[in-house]
Amino acid sequence: MTKSDSKSELCDLAVTTTLAEPEEKRRPSRRAALFLRYVQPCLAELLGSTLFIFTGCLSVVENVSGTGRLQPALAHGLALGIVIAVLGEISGGHFNPAVSVSVCLIGGLKVVLLLPYIISQLCGGMIGAALAKVVSPVESYHNASGGAFNVVQAEGQVGPAIVAEVVMTLFLTMVVCMGAVNGRTRSLLAPFCIGLTVAADILAGGAISGACMNPARAFGPAVVANYWTYHWIYWVAPVVGALITGSLIRLLLGDETVRVFLK
Repeated sequence: MTKSDSKSELCDLAVTTTLAEPEEKRRPSRRAALFLRYVQPCLAELLGSTLFIFTGCLSVVENVSGTGRLQPALAHGLALGIVIAVLGEISGGHFNPAVSVSVCLIGGLKVVLLLPYIISQLCGGMIGAALAKVVSPVESYHNASGGAFNVVQAEGQVGPAIVAEVVMTLFLTMVVCMGAVNGRTRSLLAPFCIGLTVAADILAGGAISGACMNPARAFGPAVVANYWTYHWIYWVAPVVGALITGSLIRLLLGDETVRVFLK
């Protein structure tokens, strides 16, 4: 080996070592890694759910100008699209237990995070609904039941409301799973599409069931306003819709990494 070759090898080794050292230093500690993997996503779900449900409840309470379902539809759709766009890279941007269930079923969320996500979303729902109560006029808040879902008032309305909630949740969770999780159909426009889906569902089915599609959105104002009439509909129907979505994607619509059959 010549002296020039030896110097070249030493120089390469020095460069490699210099480049490797900062990379070692940039590696997060175990505590930081656990925070990024488990704690930060739950905090993002808590914050996003709070902002989304605060906006949604307030839009219902303040809808006194005769705009019908247009104001709640735009407020819910825009707020959800925005929080997904800014927080989605941290947690996936669920802000909805039904969405978390469907995403978990197709492998987009670790099972160990499902319950913490749902708890974070429910807590965010209560905080958002409480903030809406704080800033709302008492009379408007009372007339709107605090933004809780009060559309279903009789037994004859229960069946149509359940079917509507199942189908609308199916629509929403399908857009989330196919637009943001499934590799073959994933799109940068997913936040926009998800927000539009919520707005479309409210415009279409708001008079039938209230167009909840989100147990956290129902639970928060129900707790704060103590309004529980037919509340169970907004848990059962969205979960059924999410399970149908997960099954369809797992069996038929998912890409090769998600689909169970005919890979």
